[in-house]
Amino acid sequence: MFIGLIIILLMVLTLPFVVKKVEHNLEVFLFVMGFSATIISEVLSTNLILTIFENKLIYFITFAVLIAGLIFKVLKDRVKGVINNILKRVPLKAFVFLVIVILGLLSSIITAIIAALLLVEIVNAMPITRKHKVNMVIIACFSIGLGAVLTPIGEPLSTIVVSKLNANFWYLANYLGAYIISGVLLMGVLGAFMVKADKVMVKDDFVAVNHEHDGDYYFLDPDIENETYREVFIRAFKIFIFIFALELLGAGFKPLIDTFIIGLDSKLLYFINMISAVLDNATLAAAEISIKMTTIQIESVLMGLLISGGMLIPGNIPNIISAHKLKINSKEWAKLGVPVGAALMLLYFVIIFVF
Repeated sequence: MFIGLIIILLMVLTLPFVVKKVEHNLEVFLFVMGFSATIISEVLSTNLILTIFENKLIYFITFAVLIAGLIFKVLKDRVKGVINNILKRVPLKAFVFLVIVILGLLSSIITAIIAALLLVEIVNAMPITRKHKVNMVIIACFSIGLGAVLTPIGEPLSTIVVSKLNANFWYLANYLGAYIISGVLLMGVLGAFMVKADKVMVKDDFVAVNHEHDGDYYFLDPDIENETYREVFIRAFKIFIFIFALELLGAGFKPLIDTFIIGLDSKLLYFINMISAVLDNATLAAAEISIKMTTIQIESVLMGLLISGGMLIPGNIPNIISAHKLKINSKEWAKLGVPVGAALMLLYFVIIFVF
């Protein structure tokens, strides 16, 4: 059984980067892998499927993505106008910093889902190259993933942890606040550094960006700009399938987690939790967190889960929403997400375990 699960985990970690059909149909691939994992671990049952269908969060996320997509499609030109007016008064780097930091901190109140929806619409309306859009979105998703944990409202992981520890509303903010806020600010600085100011012009109803260095023009992706209502509905449905697949993967890998991971030393567990880059971090938190843990154990488990969740598309709901909206593929995300996540993992390891 465990060999089969390890093979599936390796497939999930590698195939989206080497097989184009998998990369272009990631949600279907993960759905198949999730079912395979539940079959191998012998947990697939009618009750499991019904339990997943009864999860209200799946419907909330799907509905939020659908409604936001419809609203912003109608208001697309108005949103662009607002962003352009702001950028006339505020330097681009300052604007990027503020968006990343404010959405990161607000995500604990408005939820990571709403923060991600606001992020993709703001970024999509910004007159910058696609490369810079992708960079900003990935960095901002790290910020949102971190900031959302400050209250039980922000994301399922924080809700589960507070419940399992019988803690009060501000428990996570009190114990992780310094780590989280400093991480959000760091992401704001990094995002501002990575998004460059370009000269903007309008041609044939599309915003074009003139690189200051090479003089080339970049036109916004017409597939994103001219998205139809049908595509808005399809995107929402794909996200539903994506989240359903993550639920299946979490259930399928639970026996492996229970047997080999939960009992590990907190330092080792910190790095092993990098598997949350492809598995739902709320599922891992539910399996690992215990009221018997010390504060440093809880800190190491949660920070490992939160940071690594930004490394790949399946790692966090904001990643999934953003990647689907801006058509970011697995390779594009990993190219920046993995090194940023790895650097943060090393930085916080030193802070938690050395200082």
